[in-house]
Amino acid sequence: MKIVATALPGCYQIIPDIRRDERGSFVKVFHQDIFRQHGLATDFAEEYYSTSQRNVIRGLHFQTPPHDHAKLVYCVQGAVLDAAVDLRRGSPTYGQHITLELSAQNGHMLYLPAGLAHGFCSISELSLMVYKVTTTYAPQHDGGILWNSAGIPWPVQQPVISARDLTFPALAEFDSPFSYHGAAA
Repeated sequence: MKIVATALPGCYQIIPDIRRDERGSFVKVFHQDIFRQHGLATDFAEEYYSTSQRNVIRGLHFQTPPHDHAKLVYCVQGAVLDAAVDLRRGSPTYGQHITLELSAQNGHMLYLPAGLAHGFCSISELSLMVYKVTTTYAPQHDGGILWNSAGIPWPVQQPVISARDLTFPALAEFDSPFSYHGAAA
């Protein structure tokens, strides 16, 4: 697998070596030694998945300290436009975002260090996203910023968004509890 730095420090696009033949494909999504060589977290505490119809936007989500976490996300069915926003005070890219397509076809993954908000837009009829995180879900530390407040060029005019996601503050109004401590995970 290739680990490719994104414009956000500590955030990486992971491009696996996909083995394809007449039966289908085989994709390795995690390799402890490779992750450690790049300073990425390997102590995942929880894993879950979500399904989303076309034009659903989920996010932009995170957990606050002391339950903040690094996250590895990938799409195993369909395709999404995935997005990350840097919320770490003192980061050279604070408030900036990246987007990339994650799909079952390309197999790409995104590794987000703690302090980044994450979201995505389903661009296929149905998408299935998998998340690995380094802390367990803590409802009192669950948070987010408003989906359309970070300048992300979402590919949909009338998105389907949860009532909860619509209550998040705009990025400009968000008082971030995250601090930048360098690009290490």
